[in-house]
Amino acid sequence: MSTITNYEKEVVNQAQVRRATVEFINIVNDLWYDKSIELVLFRNQLVDKRASEVLNLINYAKEFVAKPISIDDALEIAKAIQLIDLPPSKLDIGKLAYEYHLQDDASADKVAFVKEQLKDATEAEDIKPKDVVLYGFGRIGRLLARELSSKMGKGSQLRLRAVVTRGNIDQTVLEKRASLLSVDSVHGDFLGTVQVDADNNALIINGTTVYMISANQPEDIDYTEYGINDALIIDNTGAFRDEEALSRHLKAKGASKVLLTAPGGGVPNIVHGVNHEENNPDNIDVFSAASCTTNAITPVLKVLEDNFGIKKGHLETIHAYTNDQNLVDNMHKKYRRGRAAALNMVITETGAGKAVAKALPALAGKLTSSAIRVPVPNGSLAILNLQLNTPATVESVNAIMKKYALEGDLVEQIQYSLSNELVSSDIVGTTAPSIFDSKATIADGDTIVIYVWYDNEYGYSHQVMRLAKHIAKVRRYTYY
Repeated sequence: MSTITNYEKEVVNQAQVRRATVEFINIVNDLWYDKSIELVLFRNQLVDKRASEVLNLINYAKEFVAKPISIDDALEIAKAIQLIDLPPSKLDIGKLAYEYHLQDDASADKVAFVKEQLKDATEAEDIKPKDVVLYGFGRIGRLLARELSSKMGKGSQLRLRAVVTRGNIDQTVLEKRASLLSVDSVHGDFLGTVQVDADNNALIINGTTVYMISANQPEDIDYTEYGINDALIIDNTGAFRDEEALSRHLKAKGASKVLLTAPGGGVPNIVHGVNHEENNPDNIDVFSAASCTTNAITPVLKVLEDNFGIKKGHLETIHAYTNDQNLVDNMHKKYRRGRAAALNMVITETGAGKAVAKALPALAGKLTSSAIRVPVPNGSLAILNLQLNTPATVESVNAIMKKYALEGDLVEQIQYSLSNELVSSDIVGTTAPSIFDSKATIADGDTIVIYVWYDNEYGYSHQVMRLAKHIAKVRRYTYY
């Protein structure tokens, strides 16, 4: 009988939890769409999430910070935020709930607590929205289009206005572009609407017009004809790789800044969270977001360099195949990449070891690197074999990495995995560029081996967006 009674209590309890979760989700969405206030949970997105996804994130938070954070805690903090006059901002409700639990007074007024924690928000500067043009519409370009459209909110930050491609644009081309944006074999359906406006050569994404512009050369475009001014051009083509070539974008009327989504020559290569503050957009017009691998390993290497010191090391990247490789065996200008990508592991080169030094000069000449392309379409792994200046243990390495994942300047960049069962498909759709696999850490005196997973498409795209906000000077007040 007691078992039946307990089950009935469980049914009632789960219904109450679900009801609280739905109420929480409604507040999250209201804050975002009404006030441009974005709530996250230990840097995990909450906007447009389902109840089950939110509850899984709550369970992760409990284990991560080892505090009894519940959906009721998150709901109460969210209600308190609703009652406070705040500017557009991005707030980690997990961190706020965690800090609330650290108080001696467990019954302290939550509104007063939140006001005190967010008191610096009143000093946040007003931001002016920035027009964005995607130059190229491949894997990264389409993911950026999805995220820019989904995260537009009230349009107070980045506004996607146009996409530039080569070739003729007609009804059929627009329909194909719309289809590729709407459905994706790796990342699933776009949680939004995409319609074709053939009369204006445009796609209507989530109700806003995005012009599709055909051009063979960047300097031939007059963006002002489309009502676009002072735009940030995000180049996803890979056709322009150095300062001279990328500066051609600035000759287009209506363009003011350029961001390359690949390593660039003669321009600042930025890993957001590590060296973006060293490059002032008031003085620089052309930027590079480096590579997906560089963005994955640099935050982790910075933590290790700052806390243990790195003598030397080797980076081995186990990387998903890319569009550069052949679908079936055929000629390719590079060795081995001509073999069928989905059937072979392919040893190839990577410049990530050297590229890290552009963001972390202290590591110049200390890292060697190589790569293996493997038969998965997305989701990659970096294995770092490092010799440290200071001996370390598995516990000390994991503890310091967890600290940086929880607080400080790299919380957006490093996600700390607690799972014993983590595999590559699990990390697809992760916004952090680095997923530190705490269960795989090896340490032997001054030598360590660590494993860093990364979604080489989605995680990298979010790093590009973070850097774009820095360049456009539309970063909101943040509380992590």
